[in-house]
Amino acid sequence: MTDDNPTQFPIDGTIDLHTFEPKDIKSLIPDYIEACIEKDIFQIRIIHGKGAGTLRKIVHNILDKNPNVIRYGQDNIQGGWGATVVELKKQ
Repeated sequence: MTDDNPTQFPIDGTIDLHTFEPKDIKSLIPDYIEACIEKDIFQIRIIHGKGAGTLRKIVHNILDKNPNVIRYGQDNIQGGWGATVVELKKQ
């Protein structure tokens, strides 16, 4: 038996990419940004981990191309360079 319903996750401004397949990240982040904006969440935190920095680079490349992103940088409060904080444009 297959489950045709997509997995639901909370739209609360923080997303941990460790729970997703790497192949899904390129579509996941723009979709998450849109969902946050719809909920009037304009600052988000993307947890990508420290590792070798490959996932962080992919995330930053996606953010560079997203017209809803004002700015982003490493999360200096929680997690250091294992997370990125993003400021989104208010619609």
